[in-house]
Amino acid sequence: MKTKLIGLVSILALGLTTLVGPAAAQNASPSSSTSTGSATRTDRSIEYHNGAVLTATQHVYLIWYGDWASNIYQQLIVADFVSALGASPYFQINQGYPDSSGQVPSGDIAYGGGALDAYSHGASLSEADVADVVANAFRTGGLVFDPLGIYAVLTSADVTVIDSVTQFCLTCCNLHGHSIVNGSDFRYVFVGSPRRCPGACATQFQSPNGDYSGNYEADSMASWLAAALSEVVTDPYDDAWHDRYGLENAEKCEGTYGTTYTVTNQAGQLAQANIKLGNRHYLLQQNWVNGKKGYCAMSR
Repeated sequence: MKTKLIGLVSILALGLTTLVGPAAAQNASPSSSTSTGSATRTDRSIEYHNGAVLTATQHVYLIWYGDWASNIYQQLIVADFVSALGASPYFQINQGYPDSSGQVPSGDIAYGGGALDAYSHGASLSEADVADVVANAFRTGGLVFDPLGIYAVLTSADVTVIDSVTQFCLTCCNLHGHSIVNGSDFRYVFVGSPRRCPGACATQFQSPNGDYSGNYEADSMASWLAAALSEVVTDPYDDAWHDRYGLENAEKCEGTYGTTYTVTNQAGQLAQANIKLGNRHYLLQQNWVNGKKGYCAMSR
């Protein structure tokens, strides 16, 4: 499913709070507390629709599409994030989504590597193009085909995704799907640069990890990537876990961050975070904890 956009006003409010000190993220009071609202239309349940979930540990590959060659530090922020996300209490929320035989996602992922793609399909992509960017990486030897792979296409700010049903910045900040190459199925994710539309897709406007404010790009992309990866392992083919509105687990918590804390980055700027993975702090959107009365949280 395509993740819908966070409300512009709430995002701007979160960005402003990072300038003045500790604050809870969207739909919470001005002091650090747990967010109780959601930016999306949802309810207290999520249903299983008999489809497959991904029970094995998945390997995440990053394809940096567009103008990324000189942005090594931002690539490191996201690569470090993926390397540390697996087996975290946050990602283990996905173990609450069994398949019809009772098997659950492992709650773990591993970083598989990365590749650069300098506009092989131009600066305006369709969803089909996103899938073919991955297939092109296989064809050119940039990445290997991995049956346990999830391939994330991360686009620079001058690239958009637009077709008859999708428009980055207006209908989505990320999406996931699957396609076939040489008779084998593979899963892909798209995450666009929030610098193209910071009011829509930036989680905040200071980076907890960077030495200048532009690093908010990588931090925001990490948040959208976390959501997409949770959705892929619990609903890889759009026929497993989602609610009556079609919202997958992370979509039900879009725009909520729970309890946040203040981090001073290398430039002396104040930024918000809600999780530490490895040596870095991140501000991630919460995930849906499955149960009779489900809720958004950062852990089970």
